[in-house]
Amino acid sequence: MESRKNAKETRERLRQNELKRNPGGSARDEFDKSAGNGNVTDIAGNMGWKGMVLLILVLILGYVIYQFFFS
Repeated sequence: MESRKNAKETRERLRQNELKRNPGGSARDEFDKSAGNGNVTDIAGNMGWKGMVLLILVLILGYVIYQFFFS
């Protein structure tokens, strides 16, 4: 648990440093993420493995229900 906390702190510190050095670039990154051009690894990295498994199961279940009603 401590290593995950350290990794998040390191990521946040790097993000803050990048914001100080290049404010325009980080604004562009945030715009791209909000426009749907974000990276899948960003989502997976923030969610954890349990969240990813749950997301995959929900997607599969949604597909099965869709096939059941619309086929």
